[in-house]
Amino acid sequence: MFAEERQQLISGLVAELGRVSVTDLAERFSITTETVRRDLAALESAGSLRRVHGGAVPSDRLSTREESVGERAVQRQQEKLRIAQAALAMIPEDSAGSILLDAGSTTETLAGLLASQRGSTGGAGNSDSGELVVITHAIPIAARLSGNPGIALQILGGRVRGLTQAAVGQSTVDSASRLRPDIAFVGANGIHATFGFSTPDPEEAAVKAAFVTAARRVVVLADSSKLDAETLVQFAALKDVDTVITDTEPSGELSAALAEAGVDVVLA
Repeated sequence: MFAEERQQLISGLVAELGRVSVTDLAERFSITTETVRRDLAALESAGSLRRVHGGAVPSDRLSTREESVGERAVQRQQEKLRIAQAALAMIPEDSAGSILLDAGSTTETLAGLLASQRGSTGGAGNSDSGELVVITHAIPIAARLSGNPGIALQILGGRVRGLTQAAVGQSTVDSASRLRPDIAFVGANGIHATFGFSTPDPEEAAVKAAFVTAARRVVVLADSSKLDAETLVQFAALKDVDTVITDTEPSGELSAALAEAGVDVVLA
């Protein structure tokens, strides 16, 4: 096989899988790891991928790259819906309790499902015993839940970050640290075997870290595009999270790391 042909195949694998390792490529193409590294260097120079420790990822998977809420809302909608439905099943219907919803397109989908469920049952809001307390720092989520008779909505204040339409800053972190919700549903831009859970923005990371620390149970909602990804700022180690809900079985390395950390993986 010519080098150009092999490099084209490697580029296709990176686009399809999201991440490839040097050792896997060497085995797949029956070549040395040195040859793989030369191929990856050539492809990186051409802008086809980005080299990372032990392999390569797509060129658009940069540690600081972050899409707006509007951009994310139209991506992987069916996967996010299934993840949100699995998350909804963790919230006891028609019962009291408290949950914290992080900003994000998947958590916003969960908020929509929750609003429909509590609004249609109606009776959940007729007594204090059945009222669900929902806490969020995200304006789109608050808008979906506002006025619902079965939900007691609490909004955490702070400076609103335009890209995510969510409050951030020390006041948001301080407010979260004074809470103890039953479940926190948290989003992540990256889930990695060694780096843990991460997000590109330091202020967003600080809020997420506060949510993880505050909640009795932490559930991360992340579609498969976030698996094996590392973004700029870690907000939690794998062991800090109880459950990950995603749409695809994690890779062998990540799956083993999650199992070792005691994290339940729910496939939606």
